[in-house]
Amino acid sequence: MYLPFDFYRPSFCTDTVSAYSIKGIQRKSSEAVFLIFFIVASLLISYFFPQAAFGTTSRQKYFNAEACYNDLKQSKVRIKYRHNWLKCISKFQNVYKSNPSDPWAPAGLYMSGKMYHELYRYSRKTSDKKEAVDIFERVIGRYPKSKYKEKSANTLKNLTGSSTRKVSKKSSSSIKRTAKQRYQLANKCFLRLKSSKTKQKYRDNWMKCIDQFRSVYKKTPSDPWAPAGLYMTGKMYHELYNYSHSKSDKNQAIDHFEYLVKRYPGSTYRQKASTDLKKLPKDPKPIRSAQKNKYTNNHSSSENITQHSSDISLVTGIRVWSNPNYTRVAVDLNNETTYTYRLLKKDSSINKPQRLYVDFNNSKLGENINRVIPIDDDLLTDARAGQFTADKVRVVVDIKSFKDYKVFSLNDPYRLVIDLWGEGSEIEKTSKTSSKPQLPDKNISAGNLAKQLALGVQKIVIDAGHGGRDFGAPGYIKGVHEKDITLAIAKKLAEKIKKELSCEVVLTRDSDKYLTLEERTAIANTENGDLFISIHTNASRSRNAYGIETYFLNFATDDDAVLVAARENATSKKNISDLESILSNLMKNSKINESSRLAGYIQKSMCSHLESKGYSNIRNKGVKQAPFYVLIGAQMPAVLVETSFISNSRECKRLTYPQYQERLSEGIVNGIFKYIKELNPTALLDSKDRKGKEG
Repeated sequence: MYLPFDFYRPSFCTDTVSAYSIKGIQRKSSEAVFLIFFIVASLLISYFFPQAAFGTTSRQKYFNAEACYNDLKQSKVRIKYRHNWLKCISKFQNVYKSNPSDPWAPAGLYMSGKMYHELYRYSRKTSDKKEAVDIFERVIGRYPKSKYKEKSANTLKNLTGSSTRKVSKKSSSSIKRTAKQRYQLANKCFLRLKSSKTKQKYRDNWMKCIDQFRSVYKKTPSDPWAPAGLYMTGKMYHELYNYSHSKSDKNQAIDHFEYLVKRYPGSTYRQKASTDLKKLPKDPKPIRSAQKNKYTNNHSSSENITQHSSDISLVTGIRVWSNPNYTRVAVDLNNETTYTYRLLKKDSSINKPQRLYVDFNNSKLGENINRVIPIDDDLLTDARAGQFTADKVRVVVDIKSFKDYKVFSLNDPYRLVIDLWGEGSEIEKTSKTSSKPQLPDKNISAGNLAKQLALGVQKIVIDAGHGGRDFGAPGYIKGVHEKDITLAIAKKLAEKIKKELSCEVVLTRDSDKYLTLEERTAIANTENGDLFISIHTNASRSRNAYGIETYFLNFATDDDAVLVAARENATSKKNISDLESILSNLMKNSKINESSRLAGYIQKSMCSHLESKGYSNIRNKGVKQAPFYVLIGAQMPAVLVETSFISNSRECKRLTYPQYQERLSEGIVNGIFKYIKELNPTALLDSKDRKGKEG
């Protein structure tokens, strides 16, 4: 226990007592006794209960926040959840807010910035990085004499490359020096990492240096230092792969080396990248079981086996999306493996609910995995993982009630997806339909189709393809990437749908954010979307390829469709072939007919609208079908739109123009309008400004 600082001041006792003594001479003796008693009691309270006497000091608040921070860093489970970070950050910020002039204020403010910086390494959210930068700049400006000014400036340099964000006009030579300085800063990070075996054990230390090298070529792709930064990005992913043995790290290394070879053919780093590409191990060929994959409706009595690779695999995570009628569970692994799954009936005698389990052979449970994921929706209680045997991981889903389920795997990176549907969901409406995919029936009337589907389009989910670390296809123009174009088109499309169709719109992403393909479909399902439209740009090795095409989920009908599906799925043609062997079952509850109709209207409307607006060389490549991961499991009519070829000179330029993006969006809206109008001719009678847009 320590005494309050003010307790040691002589004036606290002497001045107060003397003042009361002078007055006490003039008062009654009883009042003097009372005052003396009050003073003594106050001193005793302040000694034994300093917080009660003076309140929680800034120093104590800082220690409380620091304890919160230390507890968080020591817990591998709590550190995964954002609210735990924000709780501690709030405590540090309260040190500053409660008394900005206190000596502890800059310490609290600096630590809140430091925590946002560390959170950014986990979340990769730009907003977290921006918060950290803002806080460090406030420390520098508000507390110029504090030792935390220098700490903030040093951390700020690592975040932004400079101690402030003020950007002045620079000459071309200055830009070159800036790129060189960024490279040197990244190289220092790399050398520090290589000199410390402890740091090499933690992924965030690798990603910190990788991000710095990546910024060299991202910010100044035409600078001579850009290929150096690109090469080192690939090299670091290659070295990280040697530690992690994660297929995604190897693929990142390959992607960066291949991009360097293609983008900078005259660079000295081209040969280095080519040499390193040869060193990267090739994937082992999958070993297939003699038993063909089985998928039946009688899940409770059948055990399903899918054979993949014999390599040891790590189960690295479990992800869940749910609403009252639908739940998707994704199990992430770092390598392909065999698995079995089975539905177990409820056993009241041992107090066991109905359960679905998946056993992964030749597998281990990752160290940092959250073993129990609470769900507690109308379908499931939770999902849990455990090391069932020495070489087998079991993932169990505890079920409350459900209608049906599907289990399937996706590749690059490898993950297993479990879809479950409840009573009253879309699967119940279509469970009696044939499992064989049907092509659109041209003879079916719009009225009968609308009545059959009971379809009312109120909510449309727009998916901007790629995002975050997934750049998508590179453009013909340097610095143009598919992820940026699709986001721009998706935002424009969302606004037009709201304005012209009066439908609610959900964007799977509204910023430069990475989403897995199965997550995008899960968002559409959990949001109860009535239509799902995924926006992409096409690409080809031939720079002469151009045109517009729209896809729906089905078997691929030609080699071009297979190539497009392989690229958008970020996988191989071989995996597409494997997927088609089980696709008929996965598509059983997909709205193939409706998706085909929607694709037809959108495709025709886009091409005719662009031509009507004066654009030449608009090639209508038609409606096609292919097995796209992003469309698998969608409970609503779903299409994937390849708006134009980003690899073509003319169409890449057009895609960068906001006006062309507007015209594409208008064409898609017109197609959606015609689709809805066919299903329900009275549905959009109140929509404005639709006359004249049907042509």
